[in-house]
Amino acid sequence: QVQLVESGGGLVQAGDSLRLSCAASGRTFSSYVMGWFRQAPGKEREFVATIGRSASITYYADSVKGRFTISRDNAKNTVYLQMRTLEPEDTAVYYCAARGRTGLGSSRTEYDYWGQGTQVTVSS
Repeated sequence: QVQLVESGGGLVQAGDSLRLSCAASGRTFSSYVMGWFRQAPGKEREFVATIGRSASITYYADSVKGRFTISRDNAKNTVYLQMRTLEPEDTAVYYCAARGRTGLGSSRTEYDYWGQGTQVTVSS
């Protein structure tokens, strides 16, 4: 089992950058595929990005491709989401998730553990 705690959210202006972090407990962090999802008010939780266990493979939602970068540091049990050129449409609660099975996942149902979320608000 793994516990996830997100941090780094906040209020920024359009065009700004922000880096989210997700710290994981436990000794087996490197065995999990990690992902970021987000949920805007009144909308379903949607996939943002995912990264493989060794960080060699990543996959992004089309809406963030080229602007967001997911990375991980297995020595620090942490996964990051670097967000650039933020837009008001990026406003949401951002969630970190861990998947205990092989293969990247882009669906909520493919992840086993979730953090509590961190709010990102982008003003125009």
